[in-house]
Amino acid sequence: MNTLARLSHAAVALTSLGALTSFSTQADTLLGVYAGGQMWAMETEGAFASNNDLSSFRFDDERNASLYVAFEHFVPLILNAKIISTSMDTDGTAVLANQFSFGGESFAVDANLSTDLALSTIDYILYYEILDNDLFSFDIGVNAKKIDGDITVVDQDTGSVSDMSFSGYIPMAYSRAELGLPFTNWSIFAEGSYLSLNDHTVSDLQAALEYRLIDSLAVNLTMQIGYRAMNIELDDLDGVYSELEFSGAYAGIEFHF
Repeated sequence: MNTLARLSHAAVALTSLGALTSFSTQADTLLGVYAGGQMWAMETEGAFASNNDLSSFRFDDERNASLYVAFEHFVPLILNAKIISTSMDTDGTAVLANQFSFGGESFAVDANLSTDLALSTIDYILYYEILDNDLFSFDIGVNAKKIDGDITVVDQDTGSVSDMSFSGYIPMAYSRAELGLPFTNWSIFAEGSYLSLNDHTVSDLQAALEYRLIDSLAVNLTMQIGYRAMNIELDDLDGVYSELEFSGAYAGIEFHF
């Protein structure tokens, strides 16, 4: 085979390889799927009631999970989507310093109470990618946070039990920023949703350090170590008033297809 023929075959091979690489890159650009989960070492503080006279409880530290999935695409005017499901279940106790009303029951001063707080949120987020490159990315959008809760209060002395369920959507602003550390597999990000209106004040903020374990055309895998804080101040959501704060460190994992 002469030199010209060899060069011709090499050019064809390089063109084919370039086309394959370009197709794989475009496929990732057309639709990217992010899926991940976090284990949250959650501490809880705060108070609740059926009116504005809130009573504080001492809540147990718990480990709860958060799962999420996000879909991103290349179409400029169409929003990307993300869904986050978070559990915040915990138990608590209180010796009342003031009269406490909950679920149609009144509890006297010095009553010895226990509570079971079953609380979860689902975030339905729509957002735009304002910037997206290896060094810096920034997203901004809106979030409809659905809060579902069930609170049971038991008077340990009399056996009196009161239970209330509540549910509702909270409209929130959303943003996320990520900074890649040049020439490393490390990055840092901050993500949050927040709202302050007359009826409710809710915020959900987190920051984390990420490390890419796998970085390939087929899949990316990252590990996360971060801190999350969620504040839920409700003013008559299905008859429930609250000033609750959930915070703590978490470890997570994320896949990008």
